Amino acid sequence: MKQTHSAPSPHAHTHEREVSSQRVLLWALLLTAGFAAIEAAGGVFAGSLALISDAGHMATDAASLGLALFAQRLARRPPSRRASYGYARAEVLAAFVNALALLGLVVFIAVEAVKRLLAPQPVAGGVVLAVASAGFIANLVTAWILSRGQQSLNIRGALLHVLSDLLGSVAAIVAGAVILSTGWIPIDPILSIAVALLIVRSTWKLLAQSIGVLMEGVPAHLDYNEVGQALTSVPGITGVHDLHIWDMGADDIALSAHVGIQDGTKWPEIMEAAQRLLGERFGIRHTTLQPSWPQPRTFGNRRVIPVAPVTSRRK
Repeated sequence: MKQTHSAPSPHAHTHEREVSSQRVLLWALLLTAGFAAIEAAGGVFAGSLALISDAGHMATDAASLGLALFAQRLARRPPSRRASYGYARAEVLAAFVNALALLGLVVFIAVEAVKRLLAPQPVAGGVVLAVASAGFIANLVTAWILSRGQQSLNIRGALLHVLSDLLGSVAAIVAGAVILSTGWIPIDPILSIAVALLIVRSTWKLLAQSIGVLMEGVPAHLDYNEVGQALTSVPGITGVHDLHIWDMGADDIALSAHVGIQDGTKWPEIMEAAQRLLGERFGIRHTTLQPSWPQPRTFGNRRVIPVAPVTSRRK
């Protein structure tokens, strides 16, 4: 007898990706938190601001990874009467908090570095070099683990934390090597400030991206006018107005619009064609389209953009 096998459903694949991402975050959390404690102890013992700063950075990473893991679990909750869109934005909120935490860490490093420059303190270069080298390896492993997970805004934010940790480990390695070979202690706070500046640069993009989602701005990779003009190219649509595009969560894009059509009886076919275009060309799969007819040939909330006659469109 011939056996038939049903293909796995999209929901099953989604669930597998979510479980995989949670496993990745958990392993990264355990590794980062464990080594943050080791590096903090080493920094205190050696008297190194570079190590203490890197340990604080890793502790912040551990907190951000824990927050990311919690947010990802929360995002899986289904919509409810109080949260009709669900909880997908929990991941975006976590990324926003992570960015703010990194900026706070930068302030701490800068203040402590200035204090160390004004009043140098002895630093055990050999201990710094050994602990920082081990921290570099730990951060490499954590970055590799995160890079293998399902990429989302939240995991990209956690990966950004770890990559900036790598910079901190490199700075601590250099500081330890210089102190061990030359005895020049100011290299420790100087490199700490350099790492802080690099952290600011890498964090700003994450902060801007998460704010854009929370403010319901048009996703950065989409062109508002291009999406509107693409909708007007669908046969049967004469115009588009009140077009809104926003991020529902870290990876879900929503769109709503009023569309003018020539013939109301053709609306089911027009709507299907429009949704297919939005999904295949722009990755927009959560759409709300309201038809109206007759409708002026316009696109945009306030300005008028001429639309080619339907008869001239390619069938």
